[in-house]
Amino acid sequence: MFLKLRLYFLSAALLLGLLSLPALLTSCNGQASQDSSGVGSPATSAATNGNGLEPRVDSAYVIRAMVAEPRFKAQERWARKFYRERQFRLGWFRHHQVVPQAATLLTVIGKAKDDGLDPKRYSLSKINKLLSDLKTVGSDTLRRNQLEREADVTLSGTYFAWASDYYRGVANPRDTKNDAWKVKRNKIKLDRALLTILRERESTYPYYDFAPLHPEYDHLKKALALLRARQATGGWPVLPATTHLKPGDVLPVVSLLRQRLLGGEATGQTPATVVAAATVIPVNNTTPAASAYDPALVTAVKNFQRDLGLPPTGLVNGETLRQLNIPIQARINQVILNMERWRWLPKKFEPDYLIVNIPEYRLRVYEQGKEALTMRVIVGKTLNATPVFSDKMEYVVLSPYWNVPFSIIDKELRPKLVADAQGTLDRLDMEVVKGYGRKATVIDPTTVDWANVTQATFKYTLRRRPGPKNDLGEVKFIFPNSNDIYLHDTPHNELFSQTKRNFSHGCVRVEEPVKLATYLLRNNPNWSQPVIEDTISQRREKYITLKEKLPVYLVYLTAWADANGHAHFRDDIYGHDKALAKEYFE
Repeated sequence: MFLKLRLYFLSAALLLGLLSLPALLTSCNGQASQDSSGVGSPATSAATNGNGLEPRVDSAYVIRAMVAEPRFKAQERWARKFYRERQFRLGWFRHHQVVPQAATLLTVIGKAKDDGLDPKRYSLSKINKLLSDLKTVGSDTLRRNQLEREADVTLSGTYFAWASDYYRGVANPRDTKNDAWKVKRNKIKLDRALLTILRERESTYPYYDFAPLHPEYDHLKKALALLRARQATGGWPVLPATTHLKPGDVLPVVSLLRQRLLGGEATGQTPATVVAAATVIPVNNTTPAASAYDPALVTAVKNFQRDLGLPPTGLVNGETLRQLNIPIQARINQVILNMERWRWLPKKFEPDYLIVNIPEYRLRVYEQGKEALTMRVIVGKTLNATPVFSDKMEYVVLSPYWNVPFSIIDKELRPKLVADAQGTLDRLDMEVVKGYGRKATVIDPTTVDWANVTQATFKYTLRRRPGPKNDLGEVKFIFPNSNDIYLHDTPHNELFSQTKRNFSHGCVRVEEPVKLATYLLRNNPNWSQPVIEDTISQRREKYITLKEKLPVYLVYLTAWADANGHAHFRDDIYGHDKALAKEYFE
């Protein structure tokens, strides 16, 4: 009897020891310690169901898997961070089952073309094979664990490859081909975005449902769908180069115009209804109804002109005709390129900010995320392109001096200054000073060797005094930057009536400077609009420091859309679209 009891207790002790074995494999926080044996032996942890131990990976396994796949090489650091943060547990499996987010990822990537991305960049064949093999693995635990590890890292690499393009951009805005874009970058951390996808981390950004960061991006995506739907029905016709229409004309070419504007995208319909409603009107249809340039079609032409930033005259010729005949594929590409630029922008804008869209020739101020002020602007000539960058506005300057760039002294003023320095400066209301600010002192211009002076040897400042001739007008807005670019008034207000307003040497001229200054100083009781206007009238330069610096964005967007996907386009005045297209599409 004693022997039987002894054997019973020994058996019970052995059983308890076996049951507690998984605990010996786990660390103090309940996680299995990372195996250091390298790629061949990823660590495992105790499963919470009856299917055995859940596999893990280690850093060597992750690095080797990412480097071995060309499309994953650039994502290796994100993968390392992701797996390290979760103690090298698999991300896409729970209790040996693929999480639902994997299917969502595959669906999203399958529709990558809808975002102007190339699905071939994220080949899913390997993932599909791995997941298919898992279904047939049966009771082979070692094989199952091997497949789960491989599938998990492949899913992560695929997500990072897609998310890098979708959230950070296909092209690098800071490389030599796109060095014009100096707006502060989107600093999204893709490892944390994936943790959000897997519901292991909360975020205020919509990563969890693979959504874009900006509504403006989503609007362009709708525009892309509309344009492609129109393209699928045959696109739009080309009007003859000799076309010249005015309201009331009855000509065969009107039927082409009707098809062009009332056959799809221009109506603002959804992609589904565009396909159904885009009825192709035969070219030889010359019946009076189809050939009459009637009021409904005139309205469509005026709306089209507004969408392109043209005067809504209703006349079809010249620039309107050129815009009508731009191929639909070119418009599709233009939308895609501007979707790409939205990926470059910060994850979100500040509550209050000022933004200038250079190709649109327009400034907008946003307060608490809502448009508070807008006005037309003039930007740099093609040879003096306004740079694309971001900074923070710090000062409003009333009755500013204009410091003449040495390039203007060298190329435009030198002969006149050599011939008659004092007379030239008197006529131009200019002066030469030594020093800066309040310490600046006026010097005799005849003491300067204007014939031989260089930028390196010119130790003075040539400036125009405040007044009606001043190139900066009555107000200047400073956001200190290495480009020496700022916003300012202009004495040439007649230029704001022009459709294309790239006339400056690079700075941005604003249409209503006093209105903008009044708004920026609205929280300063010492600077009401009457006080601002009175100070300007005194013709003495006055710097006013803003209580809070205002973020300023100078951007380059040649296409945008409303919430319905109705697109607006502008010309690529500096050739930035052309440069980006070479990198993006080739």
